[in-house]
Amino acid sequence: MKKLLFCKKIVTYICLLFFAGILCISAPIKAEAAEEVITAEDSSDTTVTSDATDLLPDGQNTLEITYNNGNGELNGALRILLILTAISFLPAMLIMLTSFTRIIIVMHFTRAALGTQTAPPNQVLIGISIFLTLFIMGPIFTEINETALKPLDQGLITEEQALEYAMEPLREFMYGQTQSKDVSVFMEISGNTWDGTPESVPTSVLIPSFILSELRTSFIIGFLIYIPFIVIDMVVSSVLMSMGMMMLPPTTISMPFKILLFVLADGWNLVIVNLVRTFY
Repeated sequence: MKKLLFCKKIVTYICLLFFAGILCISAPIKAEAAEEVITAEDSSDTTVTSDATDLLPDGQNTLEITYNNGNGELNGALRILLILTAISFLPAMLIMLTSFTRIIIVMHFTRAALGTQTAPPNQVLIGISIFLTLFIMGPIFTEINETALKPLDQGLITEEQALEYAMEPLREFMYGQTQSKDVSVFMEISGNTWDGTPESVPTSVLIPSFILSELRTSFIIGFLIYIPFIVIDMVVSSVLMSMGMMMLPPTTISMPFKILLFVLADGWNLVIVNLVRTFY
């Protein structure tokens, strides 16, 4: 034990000597104050120049700051930060503020009613939902681009005005798909009074009302899609029980018949076309 403590002390002393030697060998650092020249060109512009060409050759550390009288616009770096923050919200807006929610839920109900676990796969269903959403929301996106994005890019309107102009087409679309009872409930929860006009509904109330209405509508459509496939399952189960084949799973026999019925009735055309028409 004493030998171990002795070895630790020796190692500690060696480390201290090593660092002390490094500090002694290192060259001293000289610091010189740079000459600062402040000139006022006029009452609105200020130029600050720090010239220290004697420290580094070719004036490499020359600093020049020019401040022009502010015009009320955001700084370029701050503008980029706001744009990146808005882009991070785009996926949530695409899912919740458009027709995407209803379409993807109905697509999943259709696959579950058919009994096929992974056909079509999730990637295909999401791709179909995205392109159908772009088809349905195309005129709205075009209006947003014409009334908000292009004038903002040209400097004709401010960011606040662009946000207001961009929300108007979205609010009109959401209000047209939202049921009045959902708006009334959320207006009552928020403590506001609603006179029945879309202008009196705040966006913070319209968004959850629209989401609730979309969930209700998509589940109603999913139930209607399930009905013919449930009938096929019941018929197949009754036939198997009457034949005494109770050990055979009914889904093994019913799934081919459901796929056959879906193909003969051109099911994908019926589901997708009628689903898109619910937004018009």
